[in-house]
This record gives sequence, structure tokens and C-alpha cells, in this order.
Amino acid sequence: MNEATAISSAANSPRAEKSKVGIIGLGFVGLPLAMAFVKKGFTVVGVDLDPSKINAINEGKSYIQDIADGVLDAAGESGRWSVSTEYTALLGSDAIVICLPTPLSASHGPDLSYLTDACHRLYPLLQPGQLVIVESSTYPGTTREVVKPLLEKGGLRAGEDLYIAYSPERIDPGNRNASLLSIPKVVSGVTAQCLAHVQQLYEQLFDKVVAVSSTEAAETTKLLENSYRFINIAFINEFTEICEKLSLNVWEVIEAASSKPYGFSPFYPGPGIGGHCIPIDPLYLQWKAEQFGASSQFIKLAQQLNDALPASIVNRLEKLLPADRPLAGARIFVYGITYKKDIGDARESAALAIVHELLGRGAIVIYHDPCAPSVRLNDRTWMHSVELTEEELEQADCVLIGTDHSVMPADFIASHSRLIFDTRYAFKQLASSKARIVRLGDNTNTAAQ
Repeated sequence: MNEATAISSAANSPRAEKSKVGIIGLGFVGLPLAMAFVKKGFTVVGVDLDPSKINAINEGKSYIQDIADGVLDAAGESGRWSVSTEYTALLGSDAIVICLPTPLSASHGPDLSYLTDACHRLYPLLQPGQLVIVESSTYPGTTREVVKPLLEKGGLRAGEDLYIAYSPERIDPGNRNASLLSIPKVVSGVTAQCLAHVQQLYEQLFDKVVAVSSTEAAETTKLLENSYRFINIAFINEFTEICEKLSLNVWEVIEAASSKPYGFSPFYPGPGIGGHCIPIDPLYLQWKAEQFGASSQFIKLAQQLNDALPASIVNRLEKLLPADRPLAGARIFVYGITYKKDIGDARESAALAIVHELLGRGAIVIYHDPCAPSVRLNDRTWMHSVELTEEELEQADCVLIGTDHSVMPADFIASHSRLIFDTRYAFKQLASSKARIVRLGDNTNTAAQ
């Protein structure tokens, strides 16, 4: 039985009598979570202030690649799924889950404006006995110190007639090997009663629920997970440069080290960090630590290394160009501009940062990405994906592989390009190629195959 069929048939099962859940924010976290609740037999109402998302959902058109159009259709046909731009649609919900972004401010501090705006809109609508769960990544103390006072402004008190919980999202967009419900769900509450309520709800949804002692512990859990990745990605890219200086293939070294059954977890080089969490969460942790007179030197150094990587990639590309072809005026074709393969999200994308760097140095940049037909360069400027053709590849002075989508036609690109700078090690096996292929981290094989 596929997911769409399961959602449709759930209306005829005893689970259809389950409670009503409201989801605030229908992005890459909120929409999959909503579909999971519908599939389990809950009645779900989704709220998002972006009318384009509401229109797309009502038309059965998914803008989240992990959710097929048929899943939205089946959810609508179940009679237990509706969406709105109005918070009043949440009235009557037994539980409300907040899945809103928490980006960085201009000064690289926490920006909780989406979250606090939601709380201001929500508190006049709250009713006794409701459960409110925050899933947005944030610094330790946010749920208790920011969310709780705002939600209590209507007179309800957490742990008595209102239940406030925190459960960090752990969605990995595009990962087919780790489904939403199979990833253990960390839960917490501002009181023991709040924890009991969120645990009871999520045990009906997730395969495994992990309860922790406080909302601060749960908030910090998410920051630890992504700080670990933030630091190790910075290190492996630094290590890659060392291996290149030593004429070693870093990919071979990593593979050999990965044969050790303990004490080592592989990380892989690439054009840099990206996405909604990894570039942001460690800076939330650093900001909070500094409020208490502490600091993470690892995070500081990793941030410096990660911030410097786009310029380093462009420096290497510039050296690959012919001596009579300066970077200014060179035509660079970028394949893949999203932050990871097989998804359409370009937030904090390393490939996009490289495009900015190339444009700043006077290069002519075009891109093709089957998952991202257009991307925003700044508040007023957009770039649009061009068709991947022989002519575009042949005209390019260099083809830069920014994101190696599964559908990438590597043989076609190699057959019609002069120079390929592969930052993803995607061109390691080709039948033939007329192009000179340079792979990041592999200085042992840069000649044309």
C-alpha cells in the first residue's frame, strides 16, 4: 500500500476518531508532519501565511519533494485535512505544532520573529487543555523564557490548563533511508504534565519517542547534533586541502578510515555547508553560551573555515582556467545550486555562495538545476535555470558541479565540456570523456580521461 492509499483508507479505520491537530508553518517540516498525522487518522488543519502554499495545497500540487501530489490529493479526499492563512482555523485543535523558521539576524544572532509572531497570533485563541509544541530549532531557554510567557498572556497557565512542549525537528529532506516517523523523536515539556501530554501524542505517531528532562535539554540536543556536523564538515574540507598538497586522494583516505568499526564517522568534502540548520544552529548555541560568559572555540574556527570555503573554491577554479582566460569575463556553467542533492531548497546553499563569489569577480555565471527553476540572489535579483544543452556546455569555460542530483547526466556533461571542476566527486567513473576533469580532493587524476 502506497502512502496516498494509506491516507485515503485511514478514514475507514478506528484511527479516524483521533483528535484534531493544528500545524503552523507548512514548509519542509510542517507539511510532512501534517501528512503523517493525517495518515495516522488524525484530523489536521494547516496554517501558513503564504497564500501561494495554501493555493498549491488546495490544487493538490506539492512544493515539497518528499511529498507527492497524490499524497495531498488523498489527504484532501479523507475529509480530515484542510488549510488556511487564518489562525482562527486552529480553533478546536487539541494540539498545535509550530514549525516555523528561526534564521539568523543581520548581526548573526537569533531571529525569533517568526516564532514570536506566531505566539502573538495564537495566544488569544488558546483554550483550556490544549497542547502547544514548538519544533523550530532554537537556543536553550527559548521555550520557557520566550514562548511560555507569550502563550500565557491570555490567562492560561502552563502545566495547569495549557501544556507547552518542545520537540526538535529531525527531518532530513531527500533522505529516502530515514523516514520521518522512523527517526527517534526527542520530546520535552516545561512541566512534567506538559511532557506527559506531548509524549502521549507523539507515541501515537513516531516509532520511538525519547523523553528528556527539560525543554532546555531538548533544545540543546538539536544544537549539539548540528554543531557536530558543522565542525566536522569544516575539518574534512580543511583536511582535503592538506591531502591535495600531499598529492593524496582524500576520498581513498576516508574510505580506508571508514573500515574501522569504532571511533570514526565519515564526513566528506564538498563546496561547503548549507541548508536550514547546519549553518545556523551552531551560531545559536554560540550566542547563548556568550550570554553566560562561555564560548566555543571549535564553533568559531569552524565558522571561519566554512565562511572562507566559497572563495577557496573559486580560487581553485580560477587556477584551472587557461592562462589567457581570466576569471573576469569567463563563462562558468554551474550544475546544481541547491544545498543538497535531490531537493529544491537553496537556503544557505554553498553552490549559491560560490555563484555570488564568481559574480563578484566578474565571471559570467549560468546554472542548471532540475530541482530549482529559479533562485533569489538578493532582495531584487533572481537567477533562472537554463536548459542543459550541448551548446551551453560547449560555450562554458568551466562546468562547476555544485550539487550532484541523482538525475545528473554525467556522461552527457563530460562529452560536451572542456573543463569540469567536480566539487562532489560525482565524476569518478565515466566510460569516456573529452573534458579535463578535476575532482575536489583528488589531485592524483586531473587529466582528461
